[in-house]
Amino acid sequence: MCRSLWQITRREFVGFFASPMAYLFLGVFLAVLLFAFFWVEAFFSRNIADLRPLFEWMPLLLIFLVAALTMRQWAEERRSGTLELLLTAPVPAACWVLGKFLAALGLVALALLLTLPLPVTVAALGPLDWGPVAGAYLASLLLAAAYVSIGLFMSSRSDNQLVSLIGTLLLCGLLYLLGSDTLDDLFDYRTGEWLRQLGLGSRFAAIARGVIDLGDLYYYFSLCAAFLVLGAYSVESLRWQGVAASASRRRWRMATAALVLGLLGSNALVPYLGQWRIDLTEDRVYSLSDVTRSYLRELDEPLLIRGYFSARTHPLLAPLVPRLRDLLQEYAAAGGGRVRVEFIDPQLDPQAEREAGEKYGVRPVTFQVSDKYQASVVNSYFDIVLQYGDQYERLGFRQLIEAKLRDYDRLDVRLRNPEYDITRAIKRVMAARRSAADPFAGLDRPIIFHGFISSEEDLPEPMRRLRRELTQLLTEYQAQAKGRLLLDIRDPAADGGELARQIRQAYGYRPFTTSPADPRSFYFYMLLESAGRQVPVPLPAKLDAAHLRQALEGAFKRVRPGLLRTLALYAPKSISPLGIPREVYKQLRAHLAQNAALIDTDLKDGEVPAEADLLLVVDPKMLSDRQVFAIDQYLMRGGSVIIALSPFAVDAAAEVIDIARLPTGLEDWLDNLGVSLQPVLVMDRRNLVFPIPGDREIGDYKVRETRSLPYPFFPHLRDDSLADHPITAGLGQLILTWPSPLLPAVDQAGGGFLTLLRSSPNSWLSTEVNIQPDFASHPQGGFAVASQQMAYPLALLREGRFESFYRERTSPLRSGAGDQSPGQGAVIDHSPDHARLLLVGSGSFLNDAVLALIQEATGSRYDKGLEFIANAIDWSLDDRGLLALRGRGQYSRLLEPLDSSRQLFWEWLNYGVVSAELVMVWLVMLAIRRAGRRHYRLLLSADRPRR
Repeated sequence: MCRSLWQITRREFVGFFASPMAYLFLGVFLAVLLFAFFWVEAFFSRNIADLRPLFEWMPLLLIFLVAALTMRQWAEERRSGTLELLLTAPVPAACWVLGKFLAALGLVALALLLTLPLPVTVAALGPLDWGPVAGAYLASLLLAAAYVSIGLFMSSRSDNQLVSLIGTLLLCGLLYLLGSDTLDDLFDYRTGEWLRQLGLGSRFAAIARGVIDLGDLYYYFSLCAAFLVLGAYSVESLRWQGVAASASRRRWRMATAALVLGLLGSNALVPYLGQWRIDLTEDRVYSLSDVTRSYLRELDEPLLIRGYFSARTHPLLAPLVPRLRDLLQEYAAAGGGRVRVEFIDPQLDPQAEREAGEKYGVRPVTFQVSDKYQASVVNSYFDIVLQYGDQYERLGFRQLIEAKLRDYDRLDVRLRNPEYDITRAIKRVMAARRSAADPFAGLDRPIIFHGFISSEEDLPEPMRRLRRELTQLLTEYQAQAKGRLLLDIRDPAADGGELARQIRQAYGYRPFTTSPADPRSFYFYMLLESAGRQVPVPLPAKLDAAHLRQALEGAFKRVRPGLLRTLALYAPKSISPLGIPREVYKQLRAHLAQNAALIDTDLKDGEVPAEADLLLVVDPKMLSDRQVFAIDQYLMRGGSVIIALSPFAVDAAAEVIDIARLPTGLEDWLDNLGVSLQPVLVMDRRNLVFPIPGDREIGDYKVRETRSLPYPFFPHLRDDSLADHPITAGLGQLILTWPSPLLPAVDQAGGGFLTLLRSSPNSWLSTEVNIQPDFASHPQGGFAVASQQMAYPLALLREGRFESFYRERTSPLRSGAGDQSPGQGAVIDHSPDHARLLLVGSGSFLNDAVLALIQEATGSRYDKGLEFIANAIDWSLDDRGLLALRGRGQYSRLLEPLDSSRQLFWEWLNYGVVSAELVMVWLVMLAIRRAGRRHYRLLLSADRPRR
C-alpha cells in the first residue's frame, strides 16, 4: 500500500470543502431524501415502521450526485495545471486513483451518516427492525463505491467535465437499470433474472432487505476494483503521451485487460463456492427456521416442491419469483436429498400444463398489464405445489402475497410469509400421507357411506360404469376397514320417492337430468358420516375409477377425526333488517379451516360435540343456562376453551355503526372464576387512526364529513401491551375493537390468570354507548378524555384446575326432565390440572365487517386478530411448531398512532436536526482549515531566515 495514501485521501477530502461544492452536495442530498421520505412516499400515511421509502430513492439520487462529484476530479487537475505535478511525483498512479476514490466515498459516507436521525425517528415511533436498516446503509455505501469508481474512470478519460458527467450518468444508469424492476418488466422473468445478475439494482435491493450474500459483496468488490484498475491505467497512460509505443505499454494494456476480465468474470464462479449469507432481520425472515428444518428431518420419503411460474406475468409479481426460487432452493439444501425442487413454465410445456391442471388443479390467473404498445391481459401461473407420496397441497398467488395501498393508484406488493405457508403445507401433506395408507386407522367410531343413487336401469351409461366402479372401490375399502366402514346405498325414487323428498329437505339434493334433450332424471349423491360429522363426496370431474378414488379418499380424510384438529365453533350469525341470518365470520372460518376441521355448535343441547379438541366461543349473547353448562362442563373435562366476549352488541355492517349493551349470559360464570366483565368500554390514547364520519356545525347548519382521526375505541396493542408468551411472541401488534376490561371480581384475587393483553397506561373507561365523535362538545378529537388513566387487562389466560359453577347446583339438563338416562346431566365438580381457558374482552375484533374497517384504515390486509386466535389454538392444543413462523408478515410493524400535530412535530424535528448537522459540519471543517493555516504559518516562520 502506498505510504502517501492517507495524505492523498485527506488532501482530497478536505479539498471538497474548500469550495461550496461539498456543502451543496450534502444539502441537496439531504433535502431530496427528506422531501421524498415525508412528502413523496408519505411516510406517516404509509404507516409502516421501516425505512424503505428512504432507500428506494437512494440509488437514483446517488447516480446524479456522485456523477456531479466525480466529474471534476481529474478535469479540475487539468484546469488548475496540477496534473503535471501529480504525474511527475514519485507516487504511483494507483495511489492517486485510490486516494480520490476514498475521499469521494468518505463524503458519501458522511452524507449517509447525516441521515441517521430518520431511522432514530422511525424507531421512536414504531418497532423498527434494525437489521434491514444496517443492510440498507451497507448497500448504499457499496452502491456509492461502484458509482464513484465509474465516475473517476470517466473523469480520467476526458478533460471536459460535461462529457464526464454525461458518461457517468449513462453508464451508472445502465448498470442500475439492468437489475431494476423497470427494465425487467419488459422481459420474461427468466431473462429478467439473468439481467438481475448483471445489474446494480437487484444487488442493492437484496442487501437492503437485510440479507448479506457473498455473491453480492463480491459483485460490488469486483466492479469497483475493475473500474479502479481501468482508472489507474487511464491515468498512467497520460504519462505516455507523446512517447512511442513500446512492449512495456502493450504488457500494461494486456495485464489490465486480463485483470478486469478476471475480476468481472469470476462472478460466475462465486455461486460454486457455497452459500455464505447473513440474515440481519430480527426474525430471520429470509432464513429457514429451526421449525422448518425439524419438519424436513421427519420426511420418510422424497418431497417434491414444484414451482409453476410463467415467463410473462404481472409486473408486480415478477420480482417475487426469484425470491421464491431462492427460498425453495433453501428447502432443497436443508432437506439433505429428501427434498426435490423443480421449476416449470406450463405455457412452454403443454404436457406439464395439462398435468398441472388435471392433477393439482393449477390454473392460470388473468392479469391486466400494459407494455409500450398497448394494454392487454396475460394469463399467468404463480403457484407452488408440494407432493408427498400421493398427497399434495397447492399454494396460489393469493396465499403467497400481500398488498398494501400506497396511494390511490399504487400498490406495494410483497411476499406475505412464504416460509410459514410452505412449511404449513409440508406439515399437512405429511400428516395426510401418514394416514393415507390406512384411512381408517385410529377410528373409534365407524364411517357410514350414504349413497343416494338411482338403480342401474335409470342411470345413463357413464353413470352406470361409475356405479360399478364405486361398488368395487367400496368393497376394497370395506375389506381394509375391517368393520369400520358401513354402507347405506338406497334409491331415492323407491317407495314412492319418500327418500327423495327427505334428502331434498335435508341436503337440498335435486335429481340430475341426462341432457337438455332427454327429460329423464336420476340421482347420484354420496355422503360420508362419522361421529355426527357429515362430508359430501363430490362427483369427480372425470367419471373414472382413478378420479372417483381420489374424491373418496379426500372425503375420508375430512370426515375422520384426528387427522386434523377438530374445533367446535360457536359463532352466532347476524340478523339482517329483513330477518335473514347473515354469516359475519367468514374470514375466521377460512383462516381456521387451513389447519383444523370445524364443527358448528349452538350449545343448546347442553353439550359440546364429543370429538372437539377445543371450543371457540365468539361474541356470545344472552346464553341460556344449558349453553353455559356446556362450556363449564367441557372445561371441567380438561378441555381448552377460548372465549371472545363483550357486554356490548356491535353492528359494524350498518351504514352507521351501532352499539348497545347486551349481556353475554356468562357474567355469573365468570364471577365464579374470579373475573368481572364490566359493561364499560376501554378507550386508549394509543389507538388506530381511522376514517370517522361526523357532523360539523356551521351556525344552525350541519355538514356530514369524514375525517381521519385517532379512534380511542380501537386500542393498538404493542410492546408492553403484549405479554411475553408463545401466543403473542411473534405477533408484533394487535388491534382490539370496542374492548371491555376483564377485572378481578369482588372479593377475588383474579384466580391466577395471566394478563395476556392489556391497554396502554394512557387508557380510561367510558360508560357511554355513543361511539361516534362529538366535535361540537370535543373539537380536538371528538371524544372526552378522562383525567384518571391506567392500563386495563383485555385478555386473560389460565392453565390449571377450575372449580365448576354448577358444583353445588342442579344440572340444567335435569331441570324439568323426567326420562333422562342415568348419566345425563351429571356435574363434574372440578377440572384436571391441564384445563386451559383464554378470555378476550372483545367480541367484535374477529368480525368480517370490523376486519374490513381496519383494512381500510391501514391500507393493507389485516390478519393479526386471526393470527392471535390461531396462535392461541395451537398453544392450547400443544401444536406449537408453527407459532414462531405465523407472525412474520411484512406489514406487521406499524407506527404508533399519531395525530397531525405530533406528525408535524417529528417531521420538522428532522428538518431542524439535519440543518443543525450541516452547520456542525461547516464548523468542524472551518476549524480544520484554520488549524491547517496555523500549521503552515508555523512552517513558514520556521523556514524564514533570522536576521
